[in-house]
Amino acid sequence: MTTMERAASISEVRALYSPQERLRRDQTVWTLVQGILAPLQFVVFLISLALVVRFFYSGEGFELATWSVLAKTSLLYLIMITGAIWEKVVFGQYLFAPAFFWEDVVSMLVIALHSLYLWVWWQGQWPERLQLGLALAAYASYVVNAGQFLLKLRQARLQGANT
Repeated sequence: MTTMERAASISEVRALYSPQERLRRDQTVWTLVQGILAPLQFVVFLISLALVVRFFYSGEGFELATWSVLAKTSLLYLIMITGAIWEKVVFGQYLFAPAFFWEDVVSMLVIALHSLYLWVWWQGQWPERLQLGLALAAYASYVVNAGQFLLKLRQARLQGANT
């Protein structure tokens, strides 16, 4: 695909940001906050995933794996709150702005699974493997959601390069 064809196909898709939204996005501190929290959460996710998988293979390290899931979940809550503030500043609503509707829908599943994990952990009645199995399900949904946001970031960069 040539550069002209790519530009034409991108312009056929609704622009992710209006000029005013792009300006608000570029001027708000919440963009920087999201830019710091997202990779931080991903690093904590990778460490936690390794600890959870280690537990499944060796049967050791349940407490450390649990604390890592709690750290990952805490970062998720923080990024969800600050992301909602970012969305309000940029698009005028806290969640489900048209440009990020499906990302927000999947984010609700991610937060629900992580919250269910917290409840299960707090109750302490599930066996260790089931608890961390739930964490893995929450992590799988997180990977899907992170992929959605990476695609949106790419779309924004492509559209920004063509404006």
